[in-house]
Amino acid sequence: MNVLKEQLCRFLHKDTRGRVVLMGIGNPLRGDDAVGLAVIDHLERRALEDVLLLRAESVPENFTGLIREYEPTHVLMVDSAELNAPPGVAKVIPADEIMESHISTHTASLRALITFIEQTTGSKVTLIGVQPRSMEFGAGLSSVAEAASKEVADVIFDALEGCRGMK
Repeated sequence: MNVLKEQLCRFLHKDTRGRVVLMGIGNPLRGDDAVGLAVIDHLERRALEDVLLLRAESVPENFTGLIREYEPTHVLMVDSAELNAPPGVAKVIPADEIMESHISTHTASLRALITFIEQTTGSKVTLIGVQPRSMEFGAGLSSVAEAASKEVADVIFDALEGCRGMK
């Protein structure tokens, strides 16, 4: 997860007083697809300054008005993603890579959503993708995805607390 923290620090480094939206994306009825929601759940228990946490589930486009009103400098989405990696692996996927590939289970809507958010808010947008083990309908979060959600939440918290304003 050290690589993930370094990637997040590079993403956040330009703004010392930036406002950040953290958006958990996923379907809670499809196993590890809910990993982004679990990350938000873990972060809700922590004190975060200038951060808006959103549980967007499978309709992240419904939150664009709230995002625009918040006027963020950065939007960080967390979602399950096909990374061709072992289950639980997480990495930052820059917006330009999302646009060119089929990484997320929500790829089509994420492409349009990212473009819309960037154009209407001027914020930087990126995705943390977490490799799922199973997306079986009706299954709960696997133990691997649950552990990854806690680790990703810890890394996001550390990055928000320690990386803003870093050169």
